[in-house]
Parts: sequence; structure tokens; C-alpha cells
Amino acid sequence: MERAMERQKILLRHLNPVSSSNSSLKHEPSLLSPVNCVSEVSPMAAFGDDIVIVAAYRTAICKARRGGFKDTLPDDLLASVLKAVVERTSLDPSEVGDIVVGTVIAPGSQRAMECRVAAYFAGFPDSVPVRTVNRQCSSGLQAVADVAASIRAGYYDIGIGAGVESMSTDHIPGGGFHGSNPRAQDFPKARDCLLPMGITSENVAERFGVTREEQDMAAVESHKRAAAAIASGKLKDEIIPVATKIVDPETKAEKAIVVSVDDGVRPNSNMADLAKLKTVFKQNGSTTAGNASQISDGAGAVLLMKRSLAMKKGLPILGVFRSFAVTGVEPSVMGIGPAVAIPAATKLAGLNVSDIDLFEINEAFASQYVYSCKKLELDMEKVNVNGGAIAIGHPLGATGARCVATLLHEMKRRGKDCRFGVISMCIGTGMGAAAVFERGDSVDNLSNARVANGDSH
Repeated sequence: MERAMERQKILLRHLNPVSSSNSSLKHEPSLLSPVNCVSEVSPMAAFGDDIVIVAAYRTAICKARRGGFKDTLPDDLLASVLKAVVERTSLDPSEVGDIVVGTVIAPGSQRAMECRVAAYFAGFPDSVPVRTVNRQCSSGLQAVADVAASIRAGYYDIGIGAGVESMSTDHIPGGGFHGSNPRAQDFPKARDCLLPMGITSENVAERFGVTREEQDMAAVESHKRAAAAIASGKLKDEIIPVATKIVDPETKAEKAIVVSVDDGVRPNSNMADLAKLKTVFKQNGSTTAGNASQISDGAGAVLLMKRSLAMKKGLPILGVFRSFAVTGVEPSVMGIGPAVAIPAATKLAGLNVSDIDLFEINEAFASQYVYSCKKLELDMEKVNVNGGAIAIGHPLGATGARCVATLLHEMKRRGKDCRFGVISMCIGTGMGAAAVFERGDSVDNLSNARVANGDSH
């Protein structure tokens, strides 16, 4: 009951920020009365300022340099999802206040121009600005968080958080470093920022005792769940078919295709085959091509606005953006980021990790994914239920936006038994990011001011 009261206090501070900033809630017991919440706070006043997601779509995720998007340019990838979120909501594109795009590998100025080009391809007018954001693997989620924060701050009413990565186009051997400051060698933490990501995976496995078998089992499960999701047809809700072309590498002949299915999934993945793979980054290590994320091409886009505006426009509310946290960790074990970021984000939302019904945790490497889930004691039946990056792929800047689409559509399918969801990922150089979302149709007049006895929600 004490835990429930604390949650209620936090939620009421969100609903009544003026009074809570001037006096402590513990001196205002009347605010804790459901009766007062009904009589004094109208539904619009209580919830109208919520930042909500009204659309979230992604492309299929395809194998870089070998898959369906190997000959598709990044601005074409991005344009497809930008166009979809507007057309499928019948929104006037001129109403969008900003488009923020997460992207990682391409040179910043080049990709910024390509994103502006993509907006024109998608039918946006001159008046709609575009910018990029790069927080490495969390860039797509950071873009969504930036838009949510800007709407809440009053900078604009409607925004799009997106992500795009063409690792076919922009992949740089060796991890993308063109050179580093030699002074970094004199600062151990700075030096560790330059470690290849695969070495950090090996560090996590060695330091925290994650076995090769555990990593391979996680990989098999990722492919199994992704294959089942594809076979069931459930991912059609989130994936936008993209009409593009594929070029024969020998004849250079072009063939028109429509890409609508993740093409990196291996339904027959099994422990015996994975056990045969050699380690990639360290002799006698445990990280292989089979238990690490695939390099991929893809894009995603998320349309956000205030609840009051969504209701005025008659738009369905897919989800509510509840909180976002980024935390720092040791660069040499950067993969542990989700284990630190998830508790931080849930605390900001007035929740505990145990309150979360569904998780999307990026499988950059099986070692860090397994560690993070074990550290947080997660129920694996709630984590990456439709597979993760080991099976689907990890187009760096797009992954966060992809996860938003996957999480919210799955939460919608699950209905009343799935109220809160979390997205999280580790970040190169030693960080973790996480965001909490609430299912869009789960909020009634009292649901954020009422907590049942015990842990139910």
C-alpha cells in the first residue's frame, strides 16, 4: 500500500504541477482522494497535456549489402515512412512543427541534407524543418524523446521522431573511426571509448559470466520468435511496404520489387549450427556472427502530439510517452546500459521495473542482452516477444523508431493485460537509454490518479 501511495503522489504531481511545486503532497492529503480527482479535475485538464503517439511505422529491416534494400538510398527509405505517418492519419503535413531523424554512420552534413530531401519526397512543404540527432544506437529513440520534449515545452504542437540507416551505403570497415586523438591513450576511460563494440561484448561476457551457450540460446530464441511473428502476419500492422529496385551485381540489370518482410530472420537457427561458428573478436571468446546483431538497412517514423490535439482531430491514440532516461556506464562494458537505464526510466514514470508488461531491448550482442535481462530479473516471456536485433537486424539510427512501432502495435494487440512498455538499448562509448510508454487506450478518467491495492495496474 505504501508503494501504491508513492506512485499516486508522483502521478498526481504530473497532473497538478503548479500546486505540487509550491507545497509538498504529504501536506495535501485531500489531493489523494479519488473523489476530489473526479470533481475537481476534468479529463481534458488531467490528461490533455499527455504527449501521445498517434502513428508509428517502419520499413522492413533488410540485410546490408545483400538484402532487399541494398540498392535503396537512405532518403528513399526515410521518405517512405514519413509519407506513411502523414497519409495514414490524414494529417496536413504543413502542421508538423519539426522532423527529427536519428542516424549514425553517414557524415552529418550529408545525412542532414538527405533527410531534408526525404521530407520533400514525402510531400512536406518548405515550412517544415528537419534536423538529425546522433546518440549512436539510441538515435531513433532519442529523436522521439526530443520531439516529445519539444511539444511539452511548447515549441510546436505536432512533430515526427524518425530514424534511418543504410549500412549498405555507409558501412565503414573497422567501426567507422577515421582516426583518434593520440591523447586518448593516456586516459583509460577515453581509450575504452574507442574499443570495437565486439570487444565490449566479450568484456561483458567475461566480467559477468555470460556463457557462449546462453548467448547462442538467446540467438535461437530471437530467430524463433521473429519467424513466428512473420508467419502469423502480425508485423503487417507496423511495416510499410516499400516499392524499390534491386540491382544484379554482375549484369547490373535492375528489377522492381516491393519489400515488406524482414529478410534477416533464419527460422531454422539452432544450437548445433551456432556452436560451429568461430568467434569474431577474440580468440577463445564467445561472440560470433550468430549471436550478435546483423548490420542492416531500414527506417522508422513516429508521429507525436498532445492528447488534447489528437482528440480534437479524432485520431486514435496508439501510446503515451511517459518517460525517458539516458545513463552513463563504463565504456569497456557499454552493453550493460539497459540494466541501468531501465530502472532510471521507470522511476521517472513513477513505476517499478516489475510494473512493466512488455519490453523491447535491443540485442546488440547476446552477451549484453542476456546480462541485462538477468540483472533486472525480467520475465523473458515479456521481452522481445517478436524477436530482436539478432534476428531482425540493427540499422543503428533506425532501431529506436523501429522498436517504438513494434512495442506499441504489440501492446495494442494485447489489450488490457498490457498497460506499460519499455524500450531500451546500450550505446557505444558507455551509455544506456530507455523510455516508458503506456498503451494508448488504457487511460480512463481516473486511471492515472487511481492505484489499486497491491501491485495491480
